[in-house]
Amino acid sequence: MLTAVGPRLRKIRKERGATLAGLSAATGISVSTLSRLESGGRKPSLELLLPIARAHQVPLDELVGAPPVGDPRVRAKPIVRYGRTMVPLTRQPGGLQAYKVIEPTRSIEPDPRTHEGYEWLYVLSGRLRLVLAEHDVVLGAGEAAEFDTRVPHWFGSTGEGPVEFLSLFGPQGERMHVRARPAAKRDPED
Repeated sequence: MLTAVGPRLRKIRKERGATLAGLSAATGISVSTLSRLESGGRKPSLELLLPIARAHQVPLDELVGAPPVGDPRVRAKPIVRYGRTMVPLTRQPGGLQAYKVIEPTRSIEPDPRTHEGYEWLYVLSGRLRLVLAEHDVVLGAGEAAEFDTRVPHWFGSTGEGPVEFLSLFGPQGERMHVRARPAAKRDPED
C-alpha cells in the first residue's frame, strides 16, 4: 500500500497544477524531499503527509489510498421455521448463538422438547409463554428466563398477540452471565 503513495502524490499534485517548488512553499517541506516522496525514494510519514494533505485540501486517506470503510450494518437473513421468524445476530458457527425472534399471534398446544444446551430468553415486546417442566409462565416485555435445555421446554405466543424476544443459546451448555450493579443498601429508617 505504501509503494503506491509516491505515484498518488505526484498525480494529485499535477491534477491541481502545482509545482514541487509551490508545494514546498505551502508545506515547508524541501523540494528534494517532495521529489523523493513522489519517486518512492523516501518513505512517507505522517509528519510529511499531513502538511501535503492540508496543502492539497484532500483527506489523508486519499493520499495513502486507504480502502473505503465498509458498511457496518449487519444484514442477517431471517430464518422462518414453523411460522416463527428468527434473525441471527451472531455470524460465526458453533458456540453461543444469539437470535431476535418474532413469534406471530397464534394458539399452539405446547409440545415440550429436550436437547443439549442452555438457553436465555429476553422479551422485547408482547407476551411469551414458557413451559418448563411443570412450570407454565408468561413473560412480559423486559422479563428474562434462563434454563438448561435438557429440561423439557417449549415457548411461543400466548395467542393474545405477537411477541418479539432475544434468544441466546449455548449448544454445549454455556451459561449466560448478566453483570449488574449491586442494589444500593437501604437505610433501615426509610
